Amino acid sequence: MNKLNPSIKYHLLVGLFISIWGFAFAFFVRPFDDGSLGLKGWIRISLGFNLISFLAYGCLVVIQKYIYDKTKKWSFGLEIGSILFYQVLYTIGTFIFYKGPLLNGDYTFFQFNTIITLRVALVSLPIVVIARRYLIKLIPIKEDVLTIKGENKLDILKIRKSELICISNAQNYVEIFYLHDNVLHSKLIRTSLKSLQKDLDFLIQIHRSHLINLSHFKSWKDQSTIYLTQMELPVSKSYKKQLLSL
Repeated sequence: MNKLNPSIKYHLLVGLFISIWGFAFAFFVRPFDDGSLGLKGWIRISLGFNLISFLAYGCLVVIQKYIYDKTKKWSFGLEIGSILFYQVLYTIGTFIFYKGPLLNGDYTFFQFNTIITLRVALVSLPIVVIARRYLIKLIPIKEDVLTIKGENKLDILKIRKSELICISNAQNYVEIFYLHDNVLHSKLIRTSLKSLQKDLDFLIQIHRSHLINLSHFKSWKDQSTIYLTQMELPVSKSYKKQLLSL
């Protein structure tokens, strides 16, 4: 596993689906019914537990996007950790709700987990796993198209994110190096390197005059030079440590 759909919107839809499904399951199946709760009680439980489920999944959505944006990768360990994080938030939230004034539950935390949470998890977690996996298959991540603009109206370049190799400072211009049909091209645009660094925050600075797309990094040539796709660039000492840590 090396992919994650980082879209907050789509994951919130998954969270909403899980919550609606959980409400229907809890209200109609009543998996831990001991006969002491009436209709109003089950409505409170179903609404409360699944509102907490949605909020817990919403927290997960924000955190996983932050991690994915930082690392640009996903793993089986991160996926398992994400699901466990959701389950922990859900367990704590539902227990607080259960002990609150609306329900005034009598179970201890241990009893609550063994009698209620475990049963809910056995049914809900497979749904979470399936929904997350099919989110990637049914809503594939589209490759980003970058629109790079300069100060002049004719200073514009549209390329795929994967085609951009690096951007270098050229006095009052920047020179953009990119691939087209696997051939190296470049274009001068009147703007500043600092301005493009803010707009294209996935680029890594390796020198005061150079920003690179890390996906085109190939290897080190020597202590102060790196190979990129079809080109090489110098690396200054002040940025070398950052590059080595990536």
